[in-house]
Amino acid sequence: MPAWGRAAVGLAMALALVGPAQAQQADLVSRTALRVCADPANPPFSNEAGEGFENRIAELLAERLGRELQYTWYPMALGFVRRTLIDQRCDVIIGYAQGDELVLNTNHYYTSTHVLVTRADSDLADATSLADPRLKGRRIGVIAGAPPATHLARQGTMDSVKGYALMVDTRYEQPNAEMLDDLATGEIDAAVMWGPIGGPLAKAHGDALVVTPLLAEEGPPRLYYRITMGVRPGEDIWKRELNALIRELQPEMEAILRDYGVPLVDDQGVALKPVAMQ
Repeated sequence: MPAWGRAAVGLAMALALVGPAQAQQADLVSRTALRVCADPANPPFSNEAGEGFENRIAELLAERLGRELQYTWYPMALGFVRRTLIDQRCDVIIGYAQGDELVLNTNHYYTSTHVLVTRADSDLADATSLADPRLKGRRIGVIAGAPPATHLARQGTMDSVKGYALMVDTRYEQPNAEMLDDLATGEIDAAVMWGPIGGPLAKAHGDALVVTPLLAEEGPPRLYYRITMGVRPGEDIWKRELNALIRELQPEMEAILRDYGVPLVDDQGVALKPVAMQ
């Protein structure tokens, strides 16, 4: 048999072996419902009332797939992925940072960054960097252990920082909402937050708060992240199906994010992303 013939036979045998394995992986994914893993009390992302922007995106996906939308609720804390996605109780996490090895990431569908939130009448309202000298000695709120804390430490402002808990059961604690309440009452002078949280929560305060994306911070760690959907490792067929939906529904998903006040930036995290023409 010619060399090209042997290669063709070998490829056919390899595909025959891979095919059933892929089919077995795909069988774990429901074909009658979009089964979403979500936190029941994690605004502005999701809640049981369906009020979060990830709820809205899930509704958009379910409608396009023609499937019933079903949720598996579990607090977004230690064990979330294992108790939901890995235990096969649901098939997709709507928002997951790119590069985490616990899940298989789809293509990212938005990029956002951390923000500085201040009161509109504050002299800090036009501060665009954590290196701004006006922040020295001011009371600054930040989630403990979050990337901006490293930048604040580098600027020598940690003595005046008020930390808020990172890993909590959101059914009982809402540290981000607490931080903005403290900002509104004057307990702190500024809040450093993850944009998809800070933007929507600050929007709920009307014009009283100003949100400024931090696009010019130097040195590690980076403050911007690309956000994907997460599926079980090995489920490449389902990943590709979601990637196709992301490409198709990108304008609609971005419109939802902007409506909630999520700051969208380019993939390098250096500039705000312009509104796509439709």
